[in-house]
Amino acid sequence: MSKIIVKKCKSIEGEINIHGSKNASLPLLASSILSDEPSVFHSVPVLSDTENMLSLLTSLGFKCERVEDTVTITPSAKISLKASEDFTCKLRASFLIAGPMLSKFGKIETGYPGGCVIGSRPVDLHLKGFECLGARSENKHGKITVCGSLKGCRIYLDFPSVGATENLIMASVLTEGETVIENAATEPEIKDLTECLNEMGAEISGGGTENIRINGVGKLKGADHIIIPDRIEAGTYMAAVAATKGELKLNNVICNHLKPITAKLREMGAVIDEYGNSLKIICDKNLKPTDIITLPYPGFPTDLQAPFSVLLSQAKGNCLITESVFENRFRHIPELKKMGANIKIDGRCAVIEGGRLSGARVCSPD
Repeated sequence: MSKIIVKKCKSIEGEINIHGSKNASLPLLASSILSDEPSVFHSVPVLSDTENMLSLLTSLGFKCERVEDTVTITPSAKISLKASEDFTCKLRASFLIAGPMLSKFGKIETGYPGGCVIGSRPVDLHLKGFECLGARSENKHGKITVCGSLKGCRIYLDFPSVGATENLIMASVLTEGETVIENAATEPEIKDLTECLNEMGAEISGGGTENIRINGVGKLKGADHIIIPDRIEAGTYMAAVAATKGELKLNNVICNHLKPITAKLREMGAVIDEYGNSLKIICDKNLKPTDIITLPYPGFPTDLQAPFSVLLSQAKGNCLITESVFENRFRHIPELKKMGANIKIDGRCAVIEGGRLSGARVCSPD
């Protein structure tokens, strides 16, 4: 899509169903590598990242079929141990195949992951963990090769990286002995991954906590798993409703996953009622200012920093956003300033003074 034209409209109102989580789908699709049987995943959103992951798996020899939001992945007799850069460069999550390929086949050669430009996200923590498990890694000519026989061990992550946590979990499930991952990331998407792997026959405890324990097993059966709702999609709609003084019911949400988001919106004056797997947000008053600092879960998600920048520009007063996760995630701010936003950036902080925005030609840099 070369451009999107947006015209001023009334407040956002109505009812909507939230799709399955993109950030949960990607490691789950990669986990299908671990089984000799077909795996079925439900609520897989249709996005460039998920389609690129399916293309990557297809290039390795897996058969991938999609019917609406259900994806079936079937292994073949011949699986390639080389992932072409033509596919890996298209998304950051392409490196999530490394853990399961290493665990199942003992080797993977892959091009560098690509994707978005929100900041430096090296794979050093992934490789350090693989080496703790007994693997050897080599970086030559723009390719990463990891190989070796793995054995369970204790791994301490220097930073609670979501990707490294997911990769090391998948590398450990078929590995002899017990693996303990300390200072692990605690995001709901990791708990969804561990629950799916346990359904497949893995022995994992502590998924979604800072300490994850994996007892290696001989093999896994195929998955049949419903992916959790996308908390980032839900939070984006909630921010849009608050910015336009609207009213919206969101279905297929897990309210506990949205706590840092609902807390900030309530601070700003929104009324949010939660019931079961739905919530309703009403915002018919002037927005109060608030400050936000992005943090790993259960803190405020960095993935919602940009839409909340827009929301805070509509508050009556000054707001402060501190981006503590990625160093290059204010690339949207100069574009908002073209629309009249009064925002000053100082390092990892953005000071936002409320006001009115006007239409302009802008570019999405990320």
